[in-house]
Amino acid sequence: MGTPWDARTYDESSEPQQSWASEVVGRLEGIAPDATVLDVGCGTGRVTEALLALVPRGRVLALDASVDMVELARGRLGDRAQVWCQDVLDLELEEPVDAIVSTATLHWVTDHDRLWARLARALRPGGVLEVQCGGKGNIDRVREVIEAVARDVAPELVGWSPWVFAGPQETERRLRGGGLHQCPVLVAGAPDASRGRGWVRANVDPPGAPRSPASGAARAVRRRGRGPGASAAGLRAPQRLRRARTGVTRGGRLRPTA
Repeated sequence: MGTPWDARTYDESSEPQQSWASEVVGRLEGIAPDATVLDVGCGTGRVTEALLALVPRGRVLALDASVDMVELARGRLGDRAQVWCQDVLDLELEEPVDAIVSTATLHWVTDHDRLWARLARALRPGGVLEVQCGGKGNIDRVREVIEAVARDVAPELVGWSPWVFAGPQETERRLRGGGLHQCPVLVAGAPDASRGRGWVRANVDPPGAPRSPASGAARAVRRRGRGPGASAAGLRAPQRLRRARTGVTRGGRLRPTA
């Protein structure tokens, strides 16, 4: 059972999430127009709509664990995308896809070992995975407050969390264990007090495998070394948000900047 959401309120107040999604979608520049793309955790369908513009001759599939989110997304997208309600841990596709995109979602999934293995099986050889989700250190101050309140009013909830904010090293290990390779994992500064956004870029590319229609986007990203910052049509960016003064070293370790 998914976390209950007020989809309309989320849709009206999701500008930070749309900004992060714009960066992810921007890194898919170069994807083949006939590619098949899966949006994991599609929410109200705003990101899905941006993905549709990238593949005018392709297909976009989208899933979310919230019934309310899926209903609103279906209303927004109509028959342009196939949208269904499902926990990603139960994901089974009839055919693998060329690219998987997920934004502001996967930290809500409780079993990351199963998660990455499921996503790997859903990708074609040479397929591309572009993910943004909460990373290690995310909302630490908020969680401290939750723990303090729980100790007073609900001691049985001390130590419990609905989120998984994994660090780069453990995520890289899980990616490899799930069959995802060439997968840099970065922890980037968030544009507000909740630091620790995780960026995962991976592709499944066994030796000698045929190239996926999405592979051009992965090569373009590696060739140009593009970082977060691209914009995507249809996604709003908040005007007042600024990047935290943090940076990422090679290998995904967080370091402060001067």
